[in-house]
Amino acid sequence: MDEKIINTSCSHDCGGRCVLKPHVKDGKIVRFESDTGEEPQLRACLRGRAYRQQVYAPDRIQYPMKRTGERGEGKFARISWDEALDTVAREMLRIKKDYGNASILLLWGGGSQAVLNGPMAVERLMAQFGGYTRAWGAASYEGPLFASMATYGTMNTGSARADHLNTKLMIMWGWNPAVTIWDPNTAYLLAQVKEKGIRIISIDPRLTDTTAVFASEWIPIRPSTDTAMMIAIAYVIIKKNLQDQNFLDTYTIGFDEFKNYVNGEEDGIPKTPEWAEKITGVPAATIERIAVEYATTKPAVLIPGWGPARGSMGEQFTRAACAVIAMTGNIGKEGGYAGGFMRAFHSREMSLPRTTKNAVEAGAAHRPNSLYKIRGAGHPTAARMHEVHVYDAILKGKAGGYSCDPKMAYIVASNFLNSRPDVNTGIAAFKKLGFIVIHEQRMTPTARFADILLPVNTFMEREDIAPPWLGSPYYLYVNPAIESRYESKSDFQICCELAPRLGIPDYAAGKDAEGWLRFVAERAGDITDFNSFKKDGVVKLKVEPFVAFKQEIADPANHPFPTPSGKIEIYSESLGEWQNPQMPAIPKYVPAPEGYGDPLQKKYPLQLLTSHHKPATHSTLEKIPWLEETEPRRLWLSTQDAKARGIADNDEILVFNDRGKVRIRAYVTDRITPGAVCLPHGGWFEIDENGVDIGGCENTLVPRLHSPGGAWSANTALVEVRREG
Repeated sequence: MDEKIINTSCSHDCGGRCVLKPHVKDGKIVRFESDTGEEPQLRACLRGRAYRQQVYAPDRIQYPMKRTGERGEGKFARISWDEALDTVAREMLRIKKDYGNASILLLWGGGSQAVLNGPMAVERLMAQFGGYTRAWGAASYEGPLFASMATYGTMNTGSARADHLNTKLMIMWGWNPAVTIWDPNTAYLLAQVKEKGIRIISIDPRLTDTTAVFASEWIPIRPSTDTAMMIAIAYVIIKKNLQDQNFLDTYTIGFDEFKNYVNGEEDGIPKTPEWAEKITGVPAATIERIAVEYATTKPAVLIPGWGPARGSMGEQFTRAACAVIAMTGNIGKEGGYAGGFMRAFHSREMSLPRTTKNAVEAGAAHRPNSLYKIRGAGHPTAARMHEVHVYDAILKGKAGGYSCDPKMAYIVASNFLNSRPDVNTGIAAFKKLGFIVIHEQRMTPTARFADILLPVNTFMEREDIAPPWLGSPYYLYVNPAIESRYESKSDFQICCELAPRLGIPDYAAGKDAEGWLRFVAERAGDITDFNSFKKDGVVKLKVEPFVAFKQEIADPANHPFPTPSGKIEIYSESLGEWQNPQMPAIPKYVPAPEGYGDPLQKKYPLQLLTSHHKPATHSTLEKIPWLEETEPRRLWLSTQDAKARGIADNDEILVFNDRGKVRIRAYVTDRITPGAVCLPHGGWFEIDENGVDIGGCENTLVPRLHSPGGAWSANTALVEVRREG
């Protein structure tokens, strides 16, 4: 039988979303190729090209199962789909009757970010069932999102990548798109920037792949101190009178208050480069040189990556970056960049319509300390707990100040226990729940805790639409390449079959999968020929390279910023009302709990980073042999710190703090600043008989803390390391 080539894609939360073309022979995928069409080609990285090993993984969940052993033991018995769905429905109806809908937790993640399948399929079902409790606070971006809303009033602050070719200087700050992708072709664009002779500076605790390949200069910095350096840059610009005062006067509010803080008039401490050097480890002369170069090079791009904002007080980094960018007048202009959240194109907002609201949240008060006055912030409801507090909510419930007493968890598109901080507390919390149902493809650490485990098919076995990750103007159609393996079903199909058992008569509203996708595509307005879109697997939109806030800068009278003041808010009146020293009205350097300078460093002197792992997508695509070959999971440890502890490269070591212990091998390198270590995110935890995680999960060590705006502490945790054996 001849090979067939299928035009399709995946929609994992990898930062990409690329064209995949599986070659299928005798009903089996034999190889992949990627985009061979017109430019720009949306070419897959090694993760997409290795996806065949996800489809045919030996630990694929083949049929519905029920737990037979202790929760977490991973002992299950095979059952039919009818028994599985009947059991789920019976338990949901019982819990709703006895405890109310608020006791049902819907927990989701980035395992699928397509239109039809994944979290939104179950969310729609739960809303029609009478509601549910969910969490707020995204691990990846809550800090940048909050800062962007407070400063610009919107998350749509990114410009087209092609506009970077119009710049004369680029500063990448905690940004590693060679690994995190950050939309297809970003690395290719950086190659073009470099080839054009544009100077690229990278500020990062690690010499990342992006830095190594593209940057002209690497400036290592202590984790959690980026805001101090950013504010010292502002000091130099002010001291030398290099700010664009006309821009500040016309388009911003609050610069004078920020200037008073930077100059030390507020607290008696001028935020000089010398002040910042003691905190950041970056030489004062380097800080001054970078400040002058950025302020005097027109136009210039400063990209404040999400990495530094993924730590406690991370919002302050992004807010300070936006203030410095405004000081140089690089907003709304070709070759500049606004920073902030950096979403660029609206297509990611393509989704199923929510015909029923979540009744559990109806009428709930605004969450204290939120940006509810900003119209784009939606409804930050007090009916939700923060993601890092889910375990506390399960363990303590209303008695602990939470809005509900959780009795069950419905988990979809998420290896939840693996992906939230403090694994050991999570295990205790999940053991307390009355019922857990999980949609999953493989036997992840979280799947082992299910009472009912439902096998979900892969992107190669179902139909969907994949919007781009952050901002490139295209859409992908996910065509099934093969029949669903074993007894697996799509999330949408599972919900369609579960709905009548829950008393929901028409969950799908009379539409099959293609019908819903056609409806959503036509509603988006950019897809003029659905049949061609489905056949080709991709629509690449022809749009002019866009620049964020171009019209706001060109015509402020008719196009104000979507903030309460209509301007860029260096000073936020909304935050001023909080009266919270950890979330001041202007950007400030606020030392982070378990960051640099915390007294706990006497016990645990090393700062833990939890960066993205090149071969994985969060915890998805873990234990895929082809990918593991490219970069083994190890702890990055500086040569200096390793020598002080008698550790050699590839030694078995123990990384530990009061929350847990991880046994892993060392990667001794000069590519990380002394005082910092890095355990890449996503390793599947495996707790041995001594309570040690031998799976390399960073969340065994990360605290259940968030800052007032919601930023996680993923990159602010203190640990110690010692050699084993």
